[in-house]
Amino acid sequence: MSPENTYEILTGILRDVFDNPHVVATPSLSAKDVPEWDSFNHINVVAAAEVRFGIKFRTSEIEGLRNVGDFAALIEHKRKAAQR
Repeated sequence: MSPENTYEILTGILRDVFDNPHVVATPSLSAKDVPEWDSFNHINVVAAAEVRFGIKFRTSEIEGLRNVGDFAALIEHKRKAAQR
């Protein structure tokens, strides 16, 4: 899966969680950019990504994320590690 595909999938997740068809996953997008992005929806985004990508995140990994770019990089790292 390419990074572009990761962002496409994340866009779908964000649109579903926030019920907003205009949200687009970009590397710089962060919670402050989406009014609906509160702690509850943050958990929903993480859980949906775990299901969709077939990976699990540790709390310490999620706490360090600053934006969607960090999240996408973490997803790619975990997917590559799972393939080994």
